[in-house]
Amino acid sequence: MPQSNQNPETQAPDTLQSDVTIDHNGDYQFAAPTTSASTAGTEKLQKALARMGLGSRRQMEEVIKAGRVSINQKPASIGDRVEQGDEIRVDGRLIKYKSEREKRRRVLAYYKPEGEICSANDPEGRTTVFERLPKLTHDRWIMVGRLDINSTGLLLFTNDGELAHRLMHPSNEIVREYAVRILGELTPEMMRNLTDGVMLEDGLAKFEDIKQGGGEGVNKWYHVKLKEGRNREVRRLIESQGLKVSRLLRTSYGSVDLPKELRTGRFIELDRKDIHRLIDLVGIRPREDMGVHGKAKEKKERFQKKPMKARTIRTSSRSGRASTSTGKNTSATRGRDTGNRGSKR
Repeated sequence: MPQSNQNPETQAPDTLQSDVTIDHNGDYQFAAPTTSASTAGTEKLQKALARMGLGSRRQMEEVIKAGRVSINQKPASIGDRVEQGDEIRVDGRLIKYKSEREKRRRVLAYYKPEGEICSANDPEGRTTVFERLPKLTHDRWIMVGRLDINSTGLLLFTNDGELAHRLMHPSNEIVREYAVRILGELTPEMMRNLTDGVMLEDGLAKFEDIKQGGGEGVNKWYHVKLKEGRNREVRRLIESQGLKVSRLLRTSYGSVDLPKELRTGRFIELDRKDIHRLIDLVGIRPREDMGVHGKAKEKKERFQKKPMKARTIRTSSRSGRASTSTGKNTSATRGRDTGNRGSKR
């Protein structure tokens, strides 16, 4: 995968550099920071507040401009930098600050079912993917990409904004793979069109690869790969050939595959090695504390041996009725549990 092309002198602090080595156990060893003395160990105030889950960076800039933030009992300004030990208050409320390097980097793999919204809030009262995630204190989960309401499969969440941004940015060309069921069949000519490139309303788009996945009757399965994540791109590419997607499942994102033991509406936290592989794709510098460990790791190991059942999915906020998955499998989705858990993206 492409790595960052930034000049080392202007590179972001989290970018992997030569002061990180790997010992005989395969773990990263950290050298002393090489940032300048004036900013070493500090962070811009608006970035710190956004990272702690108080809102977006732009929202935090407006809060600072409004005079609602103080640092060490003095009014804060845009561009102020904070460090460990500073007293930060928003509207008089003390904010527990922890530097980004000291914060544990976490990543979740979530199996999104059909009917859930990829949003923090939904005006119509539908279930959102964030309702299923573990609660964080002085932190927030950031969604890596999204799936539409009719799509299912792998969604990644992280508490690291820089990692989320790089995984989503088109310049890094992170591969997403989908299992797609089509009403009809792709001809060799259609497959060539889709891999050569099709002009959509928002520009040229294409699949990096298409493989047949079997299927009976009028419905055929295919496995497709993309290096970007535009809105409903898989569906629109298929529709450009006069066919329609009946189910869509994301099976992988970058180095992370949808875990076979994971059921719809459930999540699993990635361990240190999984996160290493993910950050290597985008040139992010590793942290000393990453992934699941301790009792949480023991719980994950038990979960892998004995997976939890799929969650009950609320399908209608007005009627209050709910439905569950049936546990049906298809060979086209590599034996993963798809069933009635939802049509794919």
